[in-house]
Formats: sequence, structure tokens, C-alpha cells
Amino acid sequence: MSTPDINRWNERFDTADFIFGKEPNAFLVSKEHLLRPGARALALADGEGRNGVWLAEKGLEVLSVDASSVAQEKARALAAERGVRVGFEMADLDTWDMGHERFDLVVAIFIQFSPPHLRERLFERMKAALVPGGLLLLEGYRPEQLRYRTGGPPTAENMYTTDLLRRSFGDLKILELVERDVEIYEGSGHGGMSALIDLVAQKP
Repeated sequence: MSTPDINRWNERFDTADFIFGKEPNAFLVSKEHLLRPGARALALADGEGRNGVWLAEKGLEVLSVDASSVAQEKARALAAERGVRVGFEMADLDTWDMGHERFDLVVAIFIQFSPPHLRERLFERMKAALVPGGLLLLEGYRPEQLRYRTGGPPTAENMYTTDLLRRSFGDLKILELVERDVEIYEGSGHGGMSALIDLVAQKP
């Protein structure tokens, strides 16, 4: 992510309000039954911390990563407000080394800021970071989201399709891959009918 992009996110997050709300993403909450207390979780592009903090509340050992220093300050405040311990690291996901077989769970909710040539490398690093048997929980927008304009990137090339995710994560065991159109309300950043795609996959 370029410096102008990071500055833009810092400016966007620089408000008293939590622009994506303080409550966790609904898809993530729906997978609570898959979570194991004590598991090591990586929350990618976690922004103001709503998902990472929720995972910590469920007893997971969480590393929350984001490129925005402003967002991470708010995430730290949210963790303190909820009384949970979360590890934080400020990093550009386009280049950050996630490590090898380091996490039991990787959570990637609306991380569609990377263009295709960078997204492929990002996906490979996400898979490498999982331990054998580890889970990937990913939610994003489909190209049809451009009709709704209720959140997400402005270009279709940054969005996900079923074919794209099957190709990218075909070396994992795909437990769930679902397209759905549903109304979501996540602060002022995401609101209204949305074209979503959800992936649950497990590393062999």
C-alpha cells in the first residue's frame, strides 16, 4: 500500500466515530462454533479492531494488523474498553511477512485494497501463515457490489468471484464458499444491500 493510500486511510479513520462500528462482522460471528480458545489468530487489515477484539473476547490469542496508525490507536482503545489483551502490529499487508505455520486462524474481512498482481502474493502468504489444520475465514465483495455502491472498492478487479477463490485456495480444503446478497450495517462505512462472498477453508 502506497504512502498516499495509508494517509487516506488515516484521514478516514480520524474521527471519534468507529467508521465500521464496534461490533464484529456478522459472517465472523456466524463461525463462532469453529473457534478454539487459546488458538493463535491473525486479524488482517483489522482497522479499528472490531473483529480482533471480538476474537480476543472469545479466548483466542490475537494479532491485529493494519497499516493505519490512527485505526490502531482506536483498536487499542476498544480492546481496553472491552478488557481484553490483543497484540498489535502496524504493517503494510502488500509486503508484510506473516510467517510460516504461525497461526491457527487467519481472518480476512473486506481486505480488498490490493490489485490482482499483489492479491495473489497476499493470498499465498496467508496460506503459508496457517498451521496444518488451520482455518481461513474470508469475506469480501463480488463485482456485483458496484451496482449497490454500499461499500468496498470502486473497481471490479479488486473484488472476488467464486472462480477466483477456488483457484486461489484450491490447495486448501474448501469447507464453505457461498455467494449471497444481504443487507449489512457496519457503521457508516458499510450500509445497505451488499453482494458478498464468504469462504471457509482449512489447510491440509
